[in-house]
Amino acid sequence: MTRGAFVAYRLAGVFAYPFLRPYVGWRVSRGKEDRQRLKERYGFAGRPRPEAGPLVWVHAASVGESLAVMPLVRAIAEDGIAVVMTTGTMSSAKLVEDRLADCVIHQYVPLDVKPAVRRFLKHWQPDLAIVAESEIWPLTIHELATRRIPQILVNARLSDRSYQRWKSKPRLAEALFETFAHVVAQSDVDGERYRLLGAPAVTVAGNLKADAEPLPVDAEALDALSAALGGRPRFAAISTHPGEEEIVAAVHAQLKWRHEGLVTIIVPRHPDRGDAIARTLGDKGLVVKRRSLGELPDAGTDIYLGDTMGELGVYLRLTDITFVGKSITGQGGQNPIEAAMLATGILTGRFVQNFRDTYQRLLRNGGARIVRDTDSLAAQIDGLLVDPIQRMAMSRAALKSVGEMRGALERTHAALDPFLHPLRLSVSLERRNRAGNGR
Repeated sequence: MTRGAFVAYRLAGVFAYPFLRPYVGWRVSRGKEDRQRLKERYGFAGRPRPEAGPLVWVHAASVGESLAVMPLVRAIAEDGIAVVMTTGTMSSAKLVEDRLADCVIHQYVPLDVKPAVRRFLKHWQPDLAIVAESEIWPLTIHELATRRIPQILVNARLSDRSYQRWKSKPRLAEALFETFAHVVAQSDVDGERYRLLGAPAVTVAGNLKADAEPLPVDAEALDALSAALGGRPRFAAISTHPGEEEIVAAVHAQLKWRHEGLVTIIVPRHPDRGDAIARTLGDKGLVVKRRSLGELPDAGTDIYLGDTMGELGVYLRLTDITFVGKSITGQGGQNPIEAAMLATGILTGRFVQNFRDTYQRLLRNGGARIVRDTDSLAAQIDGLLVDPIQRMAMSRAALKSVGEMRGALERTHAALDPFLHPLRLSVSLERRNRAGNGR
């Protein structure tokens, strides 16, 4: 990193450090931090490091990123290499514990301040750091580089906005991105952007999410909601941003008279907006039930508000029509792969530039359709609700699109092999030595 920029960032961390505890405490009060494991956020290890052998640190911020890298993580662990996997959310921590507890050590990611990062690295002493998607933490990157620990970005992407922001600071961007030993990008566009920003080695592998398992589901919660909804017609709007809930509510108001018993499931991108959304929609005369309050939809429910974390897999399994947000009033879109993987036909606004390749494939195959506004969204949902054959065709096309995108896992493995091969050799030699000493 350029010296001036890094010093400024580090000083900001120093001045902010005394205020981190109140901030983290506030997050605990909002259910965003695990009270029992707060020390991990300050770099204090909750588990011992394996006594001998190489160790890889894998970081995936939340549920989507964790699901994407899980097959990769398991493959590394099956080679006998120890893995410590960090995440940033409670729902992703639970997912890792549920699915990978037999082969990885889970920790919460340390805050990007010098004391926390140094404690973490001193304890775990990783031989390799693998980071999913677009997590760029300057001080962590600097500390890894100082220790000459190779850093690799996998499933890497850069949104238009992020790219322009980094492009406006070329010296800082180059100083950061040149420290990555390899960047494994999702698309040709992402790959070219990382090259232009200074990454020395870039491979395009595709999107790991297409090779991942579907979103997890709480079977009990799904059964309860399915029973409460019965055979009522419904559609879902997921990852919505401000302004889109009102559009979806207007669509519901238009269609409820044509489709008796219609229920609309709204899952905001940020669940902490639940109170505001419930008030806004209630003021429009709609009956809102909220998942965060433990409520189930009843006969009079118009909107079921999925204002919880980590339950998108439940909501998507309740419908086969899904509008994906941040695409009408928001900018850039949200990743539709998780919805497509669960065989839902996808509706989206025009502003999906952050996921161009995925949407182009879905649109080409007929698994997604573009809407412009309230009326066009209402028209599409109306047509799909009255025509089950059309819905089934979209669902199949969405699944077909996911199938065509698979293969990123194998290509990512190939890109990582030069870094993992020496670690596998180290494991093999250690096993031979132990066997020899045992004779």
